[in-house]
Amino acid sequence: MIKILFVCHGNICRSPMAEFIMKDLVEQAGLAKQFHIASAATSTEEIWNGIGNPVYPPAKAKLAEHGIDCRGKHAVQLARADYAKYDFLIGMDSANIRNMYRMLGSDPENKVFKLLTFAGSDRDISDPWYTGDFDAAYRDVLEGCRALLASLLPKL
Repeated sequence: MIKILFVCHGNICRSPMAEFIMKDLVEQAGLAKQFHIASAATSTEEIWNGIGNPVYPPAKAKLAEHGIDCRGKHAVQLARADYAKYDFLIGMDSANIRNMYRMLGSDPENKVFKLLTFAGSDRDISDPWYTGDFDAAYRDVLEGCRALLASLLPKL
């Protein structure tokens, strides 16, 4: 089983979009049983008294436009122990990657990646919380997830 954790700042926009887009892609490919896919935040800004906020409504709506359901998802924070639990820890932008290294301590097994590197790009996925451009975030996340899945197919 391949275990993937997508990570962004708050775990209410980009990383849950990646989580549920990737789940949809592996489901369509008939590979859902071969993957465990989740998402987390580098901050606690969207977590109050241990309870995470749900997916941000515009992100949820963008997923729904494409027939993807994210009901039940609430923000959780990345933990150092996640490094041992996942094969891939994938950030959405350079700031996420810096924070992931800080939180995880190091990356001795080369598990930490920026999502769009799988698509051959060093670009960040812009945070739609600030840009308001959920269309661009969706397109970029989909591009990265498709490329990630294509890179993993030979390993299955």
